[in-house]
Amino acid sequence: MNAIEARDLAKSFTGGDGGRVDVLDGVSLEVRAGELVAIVGASGAGKSTLLNLLGALDRPTRGSVQLGGDALEGRSDEDLAALRNKRVGFVFQFHHLLREFSAEENVMIPMRIAGWTEDAARTRARALLTKVGLAERMSHRPAELSGGEQQRTAVARALALDPAVVLADEPSGNLDHLNAERLHDEFTRLVRELGVAMVVVTHNRSLASRADRVLVLEDGKLGSGNGREVLA
Repeated sequence: MNAIEARDLAKSFTGGDGGRVDVLDGVSLEVRAGELVAIVGASGAGKSTLLNLLGALDRPTRGSVQLGGDALEGRSDEDLAALRNKRVGFVFQFHHLLREFSAEENVMIPMRIAGWTEDAARTRARALLTKVGLAERMSHRPAELSGGEQQRTAVARALALDPAVVLADEPSGNLDHLNAERLHDEFTRLVRELGVAMVVVTHNRSLASRADRVLVLEDGKLGSGNGREVLA
């Protein structure tokens, strides 16, 4: 089963001169459960725009998206938010952890918002943090964690509600080589172990090399061109 499907996605914006700017034009994509797909392309090619459409953070000008078999078309903002919270986990270049809370509490937040009891959320948070190698760091606040530990906490938070797909936008772009490599290893392992689909936008050759597929976004189109050239 496909965890995410996109058909003929297009996205246009109004430029500063009042003219239309076409960012995406006819993008289609299918990602299966347990599959890691990397999307590469030049800066400004529309990679983050594509992730926003796939994750129901924005609406396309044309086309359709399904998350775990649920269509996004025609839904209210409230319905989209509920579906997004249930089906999608997000990992960004910056971790966006709440600094006043511990790693454990940060991972608990989406579950508490979703109505989980404190005990259930805490048990799940501890299990996920252990899975990403932070069993001994759960009580630490973000300022007490390394950059790699902060980002792995963000990954655990993204997995909190057992999403169908995780969307990651330059997740290792702010990390040194050693921490980036550890994060890449975690992504590969978690996709396989948990059967979650992952779509990652990256300029990192090492991360892209771990993907099941590397797709290139160029001139508003998504294809299986030479990702190595784009990443060079």
